[in-house]
Amino acid sequence: MSEQAPKSAAEATPKRNTWQKDAVRHALSEATGFVSAQQLHSVLRNHGSTIGLATVYRTLTDLIKSGDADSLQSQEGELLYRACGTAHHHHLICRVCGRTVEIEADKVESWAENVAKEHGFSNTSHTIDIFGTCSACLS
Repeated sequence: MSEQAPKSAAEATPKRNTWQKDAVRHALSEATGFVSAQQLHSVLRNHGSTIGLATVYRTLTDLIKSGDADSLQSQEGELLYRACGTAHHHHLICRVCGRTVEIEADKVESWAENVAKEHGFSNTSHTIDIFGTCSACLS
């Protein structure tokens, strides 16, 4: 039986829904592909919101922790965000337009599990993002 560390007060208290969280969640769900916190903040401000950039960042962090959003680092080093389903999946991402497709990859799952076992690892996780150019941008 494993012992779990006691949760801090912040971890033990469920996050409440606020108008700011709802606004960020909605803006993220309307975005095409991955977007930066600054882009989301700009969209929200252009629609009359008084939400601050720091609140957008905090909310995005909460959405990632709850599984409602994914993040990845752009080639320039900036964190980008996207509304996502909670089931384990991977992404195909267009380098040109940012179009993102959630994919399942059963062969990758079994490969990752086998590699971990071969090297004596357990309780592993992984994230796979495949970048390329979508058919619409090629034409």
